[in-house]
Amino acid sequence: MQDQDFKQQDWRRFISSLGENPDRPGLLETPHRVEKAWKHWTSGYQQNPAEVLKVFEDGAEQYNELIVVKRIPVYSHCEHHLAPFFGTAAIGYLPNGKIVGLSKLTRLVDCFARRLQVQERLTTQIADALMEYLEPKAVGVVISCRHMCMESRGIQTAGEETITSALLGELQPNLALRTEFLTLVREK
Repeated sequence: MQDQDFKQQDWRRFISSLGENPDRPGLLETPHRVEKAWKHWTSGYQQNPAEVLKVFEDGAEQYNELIVVKRIPVYSHCEHHLAPFFGTAAIGYLPNGKIVGLSKLTRLVDCFARRLQVQERLTTQIADALMEYLEPKAVGVVISCRHMCMESRGIQTAGEETITSALLGELQPNLALRTEFLTLVREK
């Protein structure tokens, strides 16, 4: 309880440092709401990617083509400014006798996105986790996001997207497989 009160006092001091009155009626509940929001936005620190990914051998014995899930929502916060960045991810992999529950790919994105991040690290963390825990022949991850640290401050250009990718395993040397993955990701 004392720790919780201390956190709320920190948020009250923050509100005061902005030149606002934390005792103003509209701000009375703000410290509690902000604390609750940040616990949600950073809940990825309490998640283990190995536990997020449920791997199946049944159904994958004969499957040897790419599996791609795209338009996965990404919501994260930049570690430099604590500003939001958001967009979508596409994940593909070439099974090696095992598959993963499709919803687990979205959960894996959330696991890493709900941490203070840079988009480049987020992209490689997702790809590396899939390679480690699923052990596929190939993994591809493409993330496209808008960054509020650029849009609402700094250069202040609305609508710019940053695209990052990680191509691991057979996607690196195999031009045909890489082209197929990138074509599937781009299709509407």
